[in-house]
Amino acid sequence: MKRLDGKSALITGAARGIGRAFAEAYVREGAVVTIGDINIERARETAAAIGPACSAVQMDVTDQASIDKAVDSVAEARGLDILINNAALFDLAPIVEITRQSYDTLFAINVAGTLFTMQAAAKHMIAAGRGGKIINMASQAGRRGEPLVAIYCATKAAVISLTQSAGLDLIKHGINVNAIAPGVVDGEHWDGVDAKFAQHEGLAPGEKKRQVAAAVPFGRMGTAEDLTGMAVFLASAEADYIVAQTYNVDGGNWMS
Repeated sequence: MKRLDGKSALITGAARGIGRAFAEAYVREGAVVTIGDINIERARETAAAIGPACSAVQMDVTDQASIDKAVDSVAEARGLDILINNAALFDLAPIVEITRQSYDTLFAINVAGTLFTMQAAAKHMIAAGRGGKIINMASQAGRRGEPLVAIYCATKAAVISLTQSAGLDLIKHGINVNAIAPGVVDGEHWDGVDAKFAQHEGLAPGEKKRQVAAAVPFGRMGTAEDLTGMAVFLASAEADYIVAQTYNVDGGNWMS
């Protein structure tokens, strides 16, 4: 028996990066996975590369109709046992340069997207009566403030808080809500982050990545694959007694 045999999972923002690694790990563990992503062509390419147990659905987490359509389609086709709220966006700026557009966009995707996708999935899980697992993607940035990253840090702190409240509310239905707080994870996403820091801190390209990697006690930046063990564990029956927790998977960057 694989750890997720017979389970149906929806993973948002999974056409690439961490979400794709989660989809690959879940399929290896026996789950049927749907990738929900705003870029449907890339999502379909990813699903095809993963194999027949993976499919794609277009999903914009800032649009309630899109959320409902995607979640309904998964639940009606094969049921919904697991949700990973992975879709997110990053931005940075000094406090005096933050724009309302950046604020609105990050909160719409990172916070409202997480909340209302979780809500849509929970409704189906409650109606089905077989419980479920919801995993929200937080960040070490949600554990603290950072001079240039106020809005992103605030969104991820909100994800941790939503995880706690939803976890306490939904466990009576047998739905476990928990979160993962990654540290610095190398890849396409961090290439963009590095470029933003270079712009605001006057650094050479790649220097911020070098600095943050050197600061990780483990000795390097994380990879998407470093997070898959926790994602599989929290979705499995082994985590049935875990409620409303956020787990740091960050090479020792933050202790809480």
